[in-house]
Amino acid sequence: MATTFQPELNKTVCVIGSGAAGLITAHTLLRDGFTNVDVITRDSSAGGVWAAERVYPGLVINNVHGEFRFSHLPMPAPSQSKETGGRLSGDDMRKYMEAFADRYLKGRIRYNMDILRVSRHVPGKDGYNGSSKGWTIEVQDRKSESHFTLDYDKVVLCSGGCSEPHISTALSESAAKEAGFTGPVFHSAHLRKNMDELLSAVKPVTDSNPGRAIVVGGGRSAQDVAAFLANQGRRVTVVFEKADAVIASKTPVPEFIRKSRLMSILSPHEELNTAPERLLHGTWAGSKITHAIWQGLQNTSLNALDVPQNSPLRDPHSLFWSTNINDEGKSNPYRFHALVKAGKIRLIAPNRVEKFGADGRSVVLSDGVRVEADAVVVATGFKSSWGKMFDPTTLKQLGLERESPSSSTINYTEEAKHASLSGETLPHPATPNYKYPALIYRGIVPAYNILDHDFAINGAIMSANNGYTFEVGAHWIASYFRKDHFLDIPGSVGEAVIKTERHNAWLRQRYPGMHGSLSESSSGDITFFNWPQTTDALLNDMGLQTMRSGGNFLTWPFKTVTVKEIENLTEERDEKRITTPVW
Repeated sequence: MATTFQPELNKTVCVIGSGAAGLITAHTLLRDGFTNVDVITRDSSAGGVWAAERVYPGLVINNVHGEFRFSHLPMPAPSQSKETGGRLSGDDMRKYMEAFADRYLKGRIRYNMDILRVSRHVPGKDGYNGSSKGWTIEVQDRKSESHFTLDYDKVVLCSGGCSEPHISTALSESAAKEAGFTGPVFHSAHLRKNMDELLSAVKPVTDSNPGRAIVVGGGRSAQDVAAFLANQGRRVTVVFEKADAVIASKTPVPEFIRKSRLMSILSPHEELNTAPERLLHGTWAGSKITHAIWQGLQNTSLNALDVPQNSPLRDPHSLFWSTNINDEGKSNPYRFHALVKAGKIRLIAPNRVEKFGADGRSVVLSDGVRVEADAVVVATGFKSSWGKMFDPTTLKQLGLERESPSSSTINYTEEAKHASLSGETLPHPATPNYKYPALIYRGIVPAYNILDHDFAINGAIMSANNGYTFEVGAHWIASYFRKDHFLDIPGSVGEAVIKTERHNAWLRQRYPGMHGSLSESSSGDITFFNWPQTTDALLNDMGLQTMRSGGNFLTWPFKTVTVKEIENLTEERDEKRITTPVW
């Protein structure tokens, strides 16, 4: 525990969301010495996307075992290793998140609370001496339906990018009702609560009149839902324009490859800080090697999953340029690709569902073809919860709104600096209504709010190792809230805006078009395979050791990275408060 007293530690803090980011943030703040920390969530249990109300049979985590754990609580090995191919199941994740909440946050979490509005305190409000600092949170109890307000000095937004389902108007429940569609229609996020109705509406293939389910989308959620239905003996068709890229192998990949910094070196980062990175991304020859490796990995992965050459799954998103990537690991007969090969899942692609058929028992595709359906599951991603949660004035003041290109105050050139990002391989999508991302410094603090030390975000950094990234981010937030003198942050709003706009310009080159298609709640920063460099930058901001996995000049890229190496960050920051002079 932090021992040095500081006035900020008496401030009240609200953590919004009880998913992985919310749990580790609240835990870290408490260990740092903050005594008044509450977690508010609309869910009835901890876990976020792994909460009991969202987990269904057959759901498997997309990450390698251990990459969604926290340093202070060991994570048990997969309970159903044979069925999951060595991966943790959704139920494993649920139990881990619930265990973490029960051990470290008992009595701190307010469940079943819908957040209606988050806004700055009204000037002159009782107890705030005319100051507009601090936050008012309007909530509704989902059980009693009572409304009330809560006041806090500081807020950490951990609502995540998978909390608000995105469904086009044409595929909404109201559109289905208007078309007279007779079966269930819902988003993949609501599969658990609609599971019985779905299985009842879609009769098994052994029935004299088997049903037909349509799943809309080519991402991981669509694939998981399709696999669930197929494993339940249902006939299922998946309609998509382009599937997610995939990483897979015939045999388990050793940890010195899977859990090391190797993948981060092969993926260009904004700063090329090491010799291998400068070689691979700063030279023409290195660029050719880099792209050959990624293309080879993509082909090898598809071959490992025995994807036929004529399958639309052979034309997925790019492993190099995209973040639409799934880590399947070892091939598994119960998973999506194997079920497609076995003929238990039908694919219609490239195509999209345009509307419900006029007969009430079908959907109509973009090519005009009608496909019969008894149920439709829409797996078309998520939208940000921020616009719903904040009043327009607060959203604008915080700088959480997306910007149009014309609103950018500084004209940054977006020419690729790295050799691996230049040349014919770089796609440049032209999107007339493209919106620039919100200005969130380090993916954690809105640039316009950088000097207030009362609002932060955790969980909006898109990372391939969420546990490590969320935990380091939580420590950065704790130091930011404490106003630690050793934390290196911009000294003015203008400086924060400039640094954030430059970084966003880089991201538009690194992942062309991605910021425009991703939810703001999950794209405060896009680091993905570069999470080691990103977390090192956060550690460096705090004046702490970076590249903690060790090794010498030859072995460091292959050293396994683990959250155990960051378990003493609270104590390390305590020591910094004592030993680092205040200038």
